Amino acid sequence: MENYQDIINLPHHTSTKHSKLTPEQRAAQFAPFAALTGYEDKIEETIKQSEDKYQKNI
Repeated sequence: MENYQDIINLPHHTSTKHSKLTPEQRAAQFAPFAALTGYEDKIEETIKQSEDKYQKNI
């Protein structure tokens, strides 16, 4: 705490350029990133193909 004694009691900064986000806007920023859209479908497709291939070889 010694390192922050000069700033610890300063008021919280409020931007003059950007308005405060609503709780909904703030939550949207932290929503899961859907980089792997369709990943589950590909996994299921691969499983089905593997099962079909296995059944043919029995």
